[in-house]
Amino acid sequence: MKNTPFTARHQALGAKMAPFAGYNMPISYTGINEEHQSVRTNAGVFDVSHMGEFIVKGEGALDLIQRVTSNDASKLGAGQAQYSCMPNEEGGIVDDLLIYCLEPGKTYMIVVNAANIEKDWNWISARNTTGATLQDISDRTALLAIQGPNATKLLQDLTEGDILNLKYYTFVKGTFAGVDNVLISATGYTGAGGVEIYFEGKEENAGRIWDAILAKGIKPVGLGARDTLRLEMGYCLYGNDIDDTTSPLEAGLGWITKFTKDFTARPFLEKQKAEGVGRKLVGFEMVDKGIPRHDYVIADETGKTIGRVTSGTQSPSLQKAVGLGYVDVAHAALDTPIRILVRDKALAAKVVRVPFS
Repeated sequence: MKNTPFTARHQALGAKMAPFAGYNMPISYTGINEEHQSVRTNAGVFDVSHMGEFIVKGEGALDLIQRVTSNDASKLGAGQAQYSCMPNEEGGIVDDLLIYCLEPGKTYMIVVNAANIEKDWNWISARNTTGATLQDISDRTALLAIQGPNATKLLQDLTEGDILNLKYYTFVKGTFAGVDNVLISATGYTGAGGVEIYFEGKEENAGRIWDAILAKGIKPVGLGARDTLRLEMGYCLYGNDIDDTTSPLEAGLGWITKFTKDFTARPFLEKQKAEGVGRKLVGFEMVDKGIPRHDYVIADETGKTIGRVTSGTQSPSLQKAVGLGYVDVAHAALDTPIRILVRDKALAAKVVRVPFS
């Protein structure tokens, strides 16, 4: 297993560690519910240095990104970021990702999921027919997500940039906690506000930044709470809610699928949009007592299988069980009654809007 620059610090804090995407990662420190509420009500810091980062630069950089991703990266100006995905030839999703514009038309950073680093690198490299320069900086890049309604207030005096007024999906570069060349991005995977910071993962940099953040009273949070936080918002997790077999239209990601440009599987997805999808990713909440889990069967009221759960949990904020799953489109309307098969019991649930409330 690989370690991040913060692994020793997680262990010193008594974190529960476990393998994740080939890395030794903290799952929780004081408990998922407590860490979850810290982020929702104040602020928490996540080590997400396992994520992958690629630099794409040169005259062919934008052309390559446009062809392999579904969103329109030509709209990005310097200091702007964008959520997107890479479709495969059959309209499934190779990965979902973030694109950072460092220099319009010339230099970009792509941030990919940890488990997909090699797969994504190979996918993009195989389609680099325009002479773009590709650089995998994953192993030397550290990434911390400081999330929560008070995150930027607590962090502001650690940097000279105005992060209090940083607009969503924009970023600045500068000094943070005395470390140079830190990219501070108004993005995150919790729906609670805050920033993500990228920097060269030298041990001295990592220690200085981590200690400065904790000195502000910001609690460390593990991947367990990261999952419950993202699920409450209805955010997709690659490998659960989206994968190589799910199209962005089925997953409710039509808003990042732009048919104003050419990209992989555009004809397939245009046809799917025109004809309509056969299944949809929906949010649901349990009516009966029980917690839905990945791959549980979803049935209609007659007991007929209509889909499967992709993610589920007991929501710490809402104190009820919620989940995501694909269902036949005939059963995807809000308030549709459904059944979740939990240990062979058909428990009542209903389709609801996300974010969950």
